[in-house]
Amino acid sequence: MRVFGVDPGFGRLGYAVVDRVGSSLLPVVYGVVETDKGLPLPQRLFHLHSTIAELIHQHTPDCIATEAILFAANRTTALDVSKALGVVLLAAEEMKLPWREYTPPQVKLTVTGSGSANKKQVQFMVTRLLSLKETPKPDDVADALAVAICHAVSARMRAL
Repeated sequence: MRVFGVDPGFGRLGYAVVDRVGSSLLPVVYGVVETDKGLPLPQRLFHLHSTIAELIHQHTPDCIATEAILFAANRTTALDVSKALGVVLLAAEEMKLPWREYTPPQVKLTVTGSGSANKKQVQFMVTRLLSLKETPKPDDVADALAVAICHAVSARMRAL
């Protein structure tokens, strides 16, 4: 199974492609898509959409998994991130990819064993589970990898 994981963001969106082969998790590609703050909203969203669509086309995942957007204080940020998530889901639907969403506690629980793990604990486990030589940076990348791992592991458990 090949999972395309996304940590939604407007200025910086983390993405990761992870293969699950048996009980092994193998990183394929990961990084961030950044948008230029000086560009108008439609151009920034188009950049996110076209980049994600190209990554999906290049790496042919079986599904896409995203982290749920949970914001309490900053409505503007929540709206912008929701717009970014919308164009990601559009790109996924254009390729007919099934989609799953996971809350941050679900991702943390699956990756670390604790739904209240901190960022450092998640990053440590992502690095270990994928046998990476160093911790993925920035945080958005580690989060996208964690989401992909969460889905790969959860899908395997659902299949049992």
